[in-house]
Amino acid sequence: MTPDPARLTLFGSFTSSSSYKPMLYLALARLPFSFRTVNLKHGVQKQPEYLAINRYGQVPALRHNGLTIVQSNVILDYLARTTGHFAGATEQDRWRAREWLSWEADNITNVAKVRHYSRFRQVDAAVMDYFRPLALAAVGFVDQALQGRQWLVGDALSIADIGCWGRMVFMAEGGLDIAAWPNVQAWSHRLAALPGFALPYDLIPSKDREFDPCA
Repeated sequence: MTPDPARLTLFGSFTSSSSYKPMLYLALARLPFSFRTVNLKHGVQKQPEYLAINRYGQVPALRHNGLTIVQSNVILDYLARTTGHFAGATEQDRWRAREWLSWEADNITNVAKVRHYSRFRQVDAAVMDYFRPLALAAVGFVDQALQGRQWLVGDALSIADIGCWGRMVFMAEGGLDIAAWPNVQAWSHRLAALPGFALPYDLIPSKDREFDPCA
């Protein structure tokens, strides 16, 4: 059967924090979508068929209504704009949420690097000595931002929370103990209490799957 172009189709990988971010959005929004797995271990992301979808050879990628959107934070912005969930209550909130996504790409990505070099790729100790303080500083900044607040932007969950937590969720795999940041830990508990929430290994399938939460 020809795929329905109006159905959200997400290409991603089981171990990818970048894939988890839009998947968490879709799960929390209770939206139906199709998941297409891209096996990074086997190099599928560099094969011509997938490069025709994402020229960067990375995950995730989203297809919807004839459009192809890549880069996880751009996908979050697109989803918020087109589905109306978690965008921010005011125009200022909407811009501030996007600011957080831009900051995340420069800073919380260091948490992902520490996790990657701890779990998937052994590197010289000097490399970890460089990235670990940056990761600690990023988590510390989020912890400070959450002081006296429930969410990063406004009074409700937004793409800022999803984008930042979506990468920070793997911090333990990089040897970062969330208990060291009480505001972040409390925030993670608020996220976990939301309907539709699931941790990455419970949410991201290792094979193609259709998600229809309201069926």
